[in-house]
Amino acid sequence: MGELRKNASRLYFKYGTMGSSKSAQALMCKFNYEQKGMKVLLVKPSVDNRGDENDKPKVRSRIGLECECETVSPDDDFEKLFGKQCKEGVYDCIIVDEAQFCTEKQVDQLKQLTRFVPVLCYGLLTDFKCKLFEGSKRLVELADSLQEIKSVCRCGRKSNINARFVDGHCVDDGPVVLIGGDESYENMCYWCWQKELKKGKEKG
Repeated sequence: MGELRKNASRLYFKYGTMGSSKSAQALMCKFNYEQKGMKVLLVKPSVDNRGDENDKPKVRSRIGLECECETVSPDDDFEKLFGKQCKEGVYDCIIVDEAQFCTEKQVDQLKQLTRFVPVLCYGLLTDFKCKLFEGSKRLVELADSLQEIKSVCRCGRKSNINARFVDGHCVDDGPVVLIGGDESYENMCYWCWQKELKKGKEKG
């Protein structure tokens, strides 16, 4: 499966809000490939270190599924790290969790790897400001297949916002990535998000 295919494999981007089962679906996808005897490279950007234990990076879902994985830093090159293995058949598939944290260049590199294996990316589409992540933007531009993983807001509508709360107040300013912060998140529809932002600004 490592040879350059006449019909190149595809780049998939499956996106959803926080709590929409993205990581769980990524791990189930890995399981399905391995059930067929295929070898899967599971990887995530190093900026996402939640759930890591004893310097062992893991993909971990809210429903309790977890698996050790490789990590890439923003300066790493997917082709240089994994291209040879994919070409030689060491891996049959690449699964990337938290793909929104990939750089634009890294998404370009993942697209190049589809010459040899399918690449399935899971991640957020937008940040807490409702702006596209760099990696997600490039995935939307390059992916052969886009699929939304739907989730529900507290009001029953479909959620599409990753609302950030700091000290119990909804906020729309601050850095995109907070390391060691006291923030929490809730997936919401646009209208509930706007309502919470208004309440947060009134209390602030």
